[in-house]
Amino acid sequence: MASVFKRDPAFENVPSIKAKTLRINLNPDIYGTFAEIGAGQETARHFFRAGGASGTIAKAMSAYDKAFSDAIYGIETDGRYVTQSRLKKMLEHEMRLTEQRISRKEHPDRLFFAYANTVATIDFSKRYKGHGWVGIRFQLDPKQKDFDEIILHVRFKQNEARLQQETLGIVGVNLIYGAFYKYNKPKKLLKYLYDHIDRDTLEIDMVNFDGPNFRDVDNRLISLQLIRNDMTDAVMFGPDGNNLLPAAILYKKNILALRGSFRPVTKVNMDMFQKSYDIFIREQTVEEEKTIVIFEITLDNLKASGEIDERDFLDRAELLCSLGHQVMISKFREYYKLVEYFSNYTKARMGLTMGVNNLVDIFDEKYYRHLSGGILEAFGKLFFKDLKVYLYPMKNPETGQVMTSNNVKVHPRMKELYKFFKYNGKVMDIIDYDPEIMHIFSRDVFKKIISGEEGWQEMLPEGVADIIMENKLFTGGVLAEKLE
Repeated sequence: MASVFKRDPAFENVPSIKAKTLRINLNPDIYGTFAEIGAGQETARHFFRAGGASGTIAKAMSAYDKAFSDAIYGIETDGRYVTQSRLKKMLEHEMRLTEQRISRKEHPDRLFFAYANTVATIDFSKRYKGHGWVGIRFQLDPKQKDFDEIILHVRFKQNEARLQQETLGIVGVNLIYGAFYKYNKPKKLLKYLYDHIDRDTLEIDMVNFDGPNFRDVDNRLISLQLIRNDMTDAVMFGPDGNNLLPAAILYKKNILALRGSFRPVTKVNMDMFQKSYDIFIREQTVEEEKTIVIFEITLDNLKASGEIDERDFLDRAELLCSLGHQVMISKFREYYKLVEYFSNYTKARMGLTMGVNNLVDIFDEKYYRHLSGGILEAFGKLFFKDLKVYLYPMKNPETGQVMTSNNVKVHPRMKELYKFFKYNGKVMDIIDYDPEIMHIFSRDVFKKIISGEEGWQEMLPEGVADIIMENKLFTGGVLAEKLE
C-alpha cells in the first residue's frame, strides 16, 4: 500500500491550504490532472504556488472556449456545460489519458487522479449567483482497477466573481486532500470541505461517493449530513438511493409534494398520492411528462423522537425508494418555505397534498410570529403562485364525522382568511378517497411493528410488509426475535 495512508501527527490539526497542497505535492505517489472550465485554474494554482508540483501535476488545463471544450470532451447536444454529465466526461477523459500515457512498469506505485470542475460564476447582472460541479476520480491503491469518485454540486453566495473563484480553489484543495487522507471518514470529509471557508459563502447541495472504497457508504446518509451540517436547506435522492440535484430535478417542472413521516409508508399515504396526482395532472396547465412527485420529510420530523436515528431514517427511505419515489429531506417546517424553495426552480403549477390536520396547522398564527408581516406574509408566499392544496379527509375518532374543507375547524380569527382561500379554489377536497382505510395512521402501524403485534401488514401497500420483515426495519431487533 502506498505511503499516502501513513498517519502524520503534524497534520492532526486543521492544516492550512498551503500545508494541504504541499503534503500532496511532496507525496511521491500522488499524480494526476487538473481540468477546470469556467473559472480559471483556481485549484491548480494553489498546488503550483505551494512548490513541488512537478511530481504531482501531470497536466493542468482550462478548456474555456466551448469549441475547444467540445473538441476535447464531446459536444453537449443541449448546449449546457455546467452539468454533472459534463463533469463526468471530463473525469473519464482525463483519467483515461493518464493511464494511456504513464507507464505502469516505470511507475508501479503511482496513485492516479483526475480533478475537474465546470463552473459558472456570478454574471454582470447579479441575477445568477453562480454554481458549479466539482469532482475527483482517484485510486488509493496502484493495483486498483475500479476508481473511486466523489462528485459534488456547489452554489456560490458571494457577490463578486473573484471571491467565488477563490472559494472554488479552496474547495478543490479540500476535496483532493480529503479524497486521499480522509476517504475512510466520509462524514468528516464533508465537514473538511469547508476548511478555511465561511459557511455562509458556499452551499453544497449534492454529494455522491462511488467506488470500491465507498462500497459501504449510503449516499442517502450523506445527503442527510448536508442538512444536519447546515450545508444546504434541502436534499433529494432517487429510487436507486443516489443523491440528486434538486435544481436539476425541479427545473421548470409541475410539482406535486406530499409531506409525511412515512414511518412506515401506509395505504393512506399512497391513496393520498394517487388520488391527488389524478386530479393534479387533469389541471389545464399541467403536462404529465413535465410533472414530478416529491415525497418530503422534514428534519423536524426525523427529530420527533429526539436525536436523528440514522437507521430509522434509512428504513423510511428504503420503503419509499422501493415504491419508486423521489424523496426530499428539508429544513422547511412551514409549508410556505417549501413553496418558496420550489419557486426558485420553476414557475409551473404546484400542488401540496395534505391531511386535514396539516391544513389546520397552516392556519395557526403561532408558526408565523417571527415574520414581520405575520400569517399574511406567509400566505402571500404560499399562495401567490399557481398553487393548490389537495385535501385528504380525516375521520374524527370520537364522533366518526368525516372532516373536509367544508367543516374543518380553524381558529376563529382565521375563519375569514380561510374562507377567502377556500372559495377562490386554492383548497380542493379529494372526494374519491378510500373510506375503508381512513383509520390507518403511520404512528399506530409503527407501534404495532415494534411491539410485535399482528395485523399491521394489511395496513401497508402491497409488498411493503415483506420488505419490513425481510430487512427487519423499524424494529431494533424486536420484530427479528418474533420472526425467529
